[in-house]
Amino acid sequence: MSDAILKLANWLSPAFPVGAFSYSHGLETAIAAGDVADRAGAEGWIGTCLCHGAGRSDAILLVHAMRGGDVEELDALARALAPSRERLLEIEAQGAAFTATVAGAWEGDATPRAYPIAVGLTARQHGCPEQETVTLFLHAYVANLVSACIRLVPLGQVEGQRILAALHADIGAVTAEALAASLDDIGGCALAADIASMRHETQPVRLFRS
Repeated sequence: MSDAILKLANWLSPAFPVGAFSYSHGLETAIAAGDVADRAGAEGWIGTCLCHGAGRSDAILLVHAMRGGDVEELDALARALAPSRERLLEIEAQGAAFTATVAGAWEGDATPRAYPIAVGLTARQHGCPEQETVTLFLHAYVANLVSACIRLVPLGQVEGQRILAALHADIGAVTAEALAASLDDIGGCALAADIASMRHETQPVRLFRS
């Protein structure tokens, strides 16, 4: 196993201090409304976000950051794609925490960036392979949403692992799509997730920041 892969495993681990555990990506609202109430519902919701929402868009942005795209333009696009104030907070806060932590422990640029841009730039600077970077980034994205469902629905740990296992093929497919995509291919239709993230801002009782 190469040093680059070990770095990716570290940076995209749930233990890496970017605060991912405090964001539900709008799932808290969806669960409170009864739109997600069991394993099947959670799997469908997360799969939609992965294949047709922020998962796919962020993966494409990450790839272009790794390939030397204009950093400022990519960062601005990543922020513009956030459908709500809390989703913007999610990508900004995690990105800032990621760059600060990497710069403190390894060599790297500490400039705050939107999360997928921060990961892409750092992976490029450390010579990480594209496919593994995107795959592990998407796995971390899915795993965090599964963790939110385990706590909120609630689901058992085994049910959570079943969701992850079921979405492995989709992670691979979105990775392959992102590696071949242009910025013009960015677009999504996870409208229920976007609306849930907007409604979360005024939800009376909240455990998560998004």
